[in-house]
Order: sequence, then C-alpha cells, then structure tokens
Amino acid sequence: MKRYRKYLCVFLSALFLFTACGMSLPAYAEVPSAPFARAADDEYAFVFVHGLNGWGGDEGLNGVLPYWGASTGDLMAYLRSEGYECYSASVGPISSAWDRACELYAQLTGGRVDYGAEHSAVHNHLRFGRTYDRPLIENWGGQDSGGKLVKVHLIGHSFGGTAVRMLSHLLAYGDSAEISSGVSDISPLFTGGKGDWMESVTTICTPHNSSTIYYPLEKLKITKLVQYISILYAGIAGRSILNGTYFDFHLEQFGLTNIPGETNADAYLKAVRRIIKNSDDTAQYDITPEGSEKLNDYLKINEDAYYFSYAFKTTKTVPILNIELPARSTNPVLFIPSLIMGIMGKVKDSRLGIEYGKEWRANDGLCCTISETYPFGEAHTDYNSESVSKGIWNVMPISTGDHGTAIGLLVKDKSQTHGYYTGLLTMLSDLP
Repeated sequence: MKRYRKYLCVFLSALFLFTACGMSLPAYAEVPSAPFARAADDEYAFVFVHGLNGWGGDEGLNGVLPYWGASTGDLMAYLRSEGYECYSASVGPISSAWDRACELYAQLTGGRVDYGAEHSAVHNHLRFGRTYDRPLIENWGGQDSGGKLVKVHLIGHSFGGTAVRMLSHLLAYGDSAEISSGVSDISPLFTGGKGDWMESVTTICTPHNSSTIYYPLEKLKITKLVQYISILYAGIAGRSILNGTYFDFHLEQFGLTNIPGETNADAYLKAVRRIIKNSDDTAQYDITPEGSEKLNDYLKINEDAYYFSYAFKTTKTVPILNIELPARSTNPVLFIPSLIMGIMGKVKDSRLGIEYGKEWRANDGLCCTISETYPFGEAHTDYNSESVSKGIWNVMPISTGDHGTAIGLLVKDKSQTHGYYTGLLTMLSDLP
C-alpha cells in the first residue's frame, strides 16, 4: 500500500505541473453521511475547496490519496477528530471560477445548480446542472437554535481560492447582468445581500495575479494544445463507467458529460466544439494573465468577511545574481518550472501593460509567491493577531514549501501538515 501511495504522490505532483498547462483530473462532491446537528454555541463549519485538477472527499481516488492531506493521510478525518466541522467540497476541475461558485453554492444550500440565465446564454451552455438533494451546511444563512446566524469559513487551495472569492463576491453583491436578465426564477446567489453568510475567506497558494510560468509555456505554443487535449480527455473519461465512482468532471453545462442519473450529454464532437469555442469560461483561461486581470477587475472584496492569504516559497535567493533557485526539498516534478520562473529575465506584457521584474522570481514551483499574497488593487495589510479587520486582505507570513506542501504532498512528517491546519482553524475560530 505504501508503494502504491508513493506512485500516486508522483502522479499528483505531475497533475500540479499539468495545471500550468491546462490538464485536469476530475472531482466529486462530498456529502456528509448525516446532517450536522448544530448547537447554538458551535463554531462555524469549514468548507475546503480543491484547486484545478483536484477531487473531493467522496471520490474513489480520495480513499487512496486524499486531496487534502495527500501523503500525510486524510486531513478532513484528522480535523474532525480534533473537533472541527470540516467538509471537502467538489467543483468542476477545469470549470471557470464562475461555474465553480455556482456549483459550490448549490452544494452548500442543497438544490439545483444554476449557472445563471445571462452567463449561460453568453457562453452557450445549459443554465441548469445537477441537483443536490441535501445541503452540505444545514440552514446556511438561517439561524441556529440560539438565534445565531449560520455562517461558513471557506478555504481554497490554488484555483480553489479563486472559486471562493467568486462565491463571496456573488453572495455579497450579486451580478447586475443576471438581475437585468429579467428571468422570474433568478437564483438567490445572483441577487446579493448575503455577504454576512461568510465568516472568512482563506486562500492558499492561489495565483491571484496569474503566474509567469504562463509566458514560456505560451512561447512554446503548448497552452492551447494541452487545454484541447484536456477537454477531449474529459469528454471520453466523463462518459466511461468510472465516471461517478472515481471521478466526475462536472461538465454537463457544456453537454460534455451527463447530468448524474440522466443521459442528456450531446454528441461528443458537438460538445467538444462548444467548450473550445467558449474556452474563456474555463479555469485554464481564468489563470492566464488576461483572465486573472478580468477577474480582479470584476471581483470586489466582501466587507462582511475576513480575508486571509497564505503564500508559499520553495526557492532560495542567490544575492549577487538576484535569481531564485529551487531548494533541494522541492517536489522533483516541480523543480524545472520552479527553476525557469526563478531565473527568468524581465517580462513585459505590452497588451496588458504588466511588467514582471525580479520580484516575481520567488515561487512555489507553479505560482509566483508575490502573486499569492493578495489580488493587486484590493486593500491589504500584513497579518497582525492583535488587529484583524473584515473587508481587507490579511497577508500571512510567507510559508516555506512548494505548491503541494500546502496540502501535505510529499511531506514526511504529518505533524507539520496537521499543525499548519489546526493552527489555521484555531485562528479562524478565535476571530472576534
């Protein structure tokens, strides 16, 4: 079993690398075995959202190699044993931040996924997706037996952080285009006024401002190619007998996979052409410099929630040369991309008016450390335990490790991962 887990760790490492190119692995939704009986004095639940290529708690793969915890074991099980109410949610592995937020909202509240009438029309996909018979969080946004508002803490790794930012924004402010669409059955997600349903938003290794690894990959002209291969693979695997047992691509909105329990997928090539034509409604687009800039222009910080960001760094500075070299402990699969980002010269993207200097060289093997600190243009401050405010990014001290270290991948001492997350959850539980 240990030998197989080792191979799977290498596999997951490769997936992190393919993330930068647009490859994917599917996800599945975790639903608690029984509704949580919430007492009036209970702390808020913690909902963990995986990144691109990730999977959820009830997926077959998760029983062998949990996304959250990886080589250190099932992190959700450990945190629950410590008394924290935790859930590993699942969203489309290659879906856009918008589509992911819609899926996450449906899971948390229970009900049918509504991608929005206007959004679906613009991107030529179905408005409605699957239905969740039972909410992940009972009475979310309502009151518990003591009259206390039921809130959640959202924690996202990598692109999962972008998804939780989108959900927080939509809850607080809604979307003007969806409101103007005139449909009578608009989803409550798009009407706003629910910012206080969120207690906190925490992002870990999230490329808020994209990553410079995009430029060498684009120069090699492989980003689009691998994205198309990813879509082709998603369609084939998503229609196999393994779908729903070991993985789930959540691409029924494009007709590429079936809504669970139905056989409504479109003809394969028709669905593939649709999603390729609307590739700006995918995660691969959202993590590009252009996509990240559009998201940052659209998203606003929720004034009712606390925001925290954790950046990781696996490189060491070479002072005279002002370059960054990956540490020996860096995941071998991430070593080369880390090296490339660490020695890259100045890059100027004239189309976006962005210049990447030496401050962008420090990285976690996939993402630039500076990009993970906070979305540029939003209010931020260095974390101070004595003064934590809502509606501003509290930037945590930079952590040592690579993109996978943050979730326990190839971490030899599980107490390191356990301590990191119990410290995080304790901090969030103690917020004023």
